[in-house]
Amino acid sequence: MAPTPKQRWLTTSWPVVREQLPPPPAAVIDVGCGSLGGFVPMLLEQGWSAIGIDPESPPGPDYRATTFEDYQPPEPVEAVVASMSLHHVHDVGDMLDQVAAALVPGGTVVVLEWAWERFDDATVQWCFARLAPPATEDEEGWLHHHRVRWTESGLPWLDYWREWTTEEGLHPGAGIVSALDARFERQASSYGPHFHPELDATDRGEEIDAIAAGTIRASGITWVGRRL
Repeated sequence: MAPTPKQRWLTTSWPVVREQLPPPPAAVIDVGCGSLGGFVPMLLEQGWSAIGIDPESPPGPDYRATTFEDYQPPEPVEAVVASMSLHHVHDVGDMLDQVAAALVPGGTVVVLEWAWERFDDATVQWCFARLAPPATEDEEGWLHHHRVRWTESGLPWLDYWREWTTEEGLHPGAGIVSALDARFERQASSYGPHFHPELDATDRGEEIDAIAAGTIRASGITWVGRRL
């Protein structure tokens, strides 16, 4: 069976996360690991100590089925990873204050996010043109969902997108970066590819090429910092 979009996201994102972490056996918290367990399986397999936090996390001793806001780590950890989990929290600042409190001094925070405010007409058309019909319901990703909803709405794309993001209360990527910069010492920050795990026959390199050519906007955020 072909991997789902979520599985492809984890596979393609893992090398980015791995190269930023302190070496094993450092303790890592994966915030918002989701039902697949996020990066926890890879972390454990390669020697890190890891805990995944998410209300929908898998069962087992390496996960806590709760929100990060309600989680109290027994002791500070060397690293926290937050992958696609900050744009929808109630208060980004409060969340990041709690991340800082969970880290040892000098501890690492790795954030993978997206700047939904960059998802303009050209970018969405490029993405939608590369969507293949999902073979099963499990393979239907968020881009499929929005293509259907947008078509049914009858609105211009930017009107539909603005309405949906407002209803969802999503934090813009630029605001997340500013909140991170205010609380941690930035080590690296970049905009890059984001959509390719959802697309048919399109890999990370092809999305990077489209960004470089100015065909689409870079919407993925990778931010790495240290607790002071």
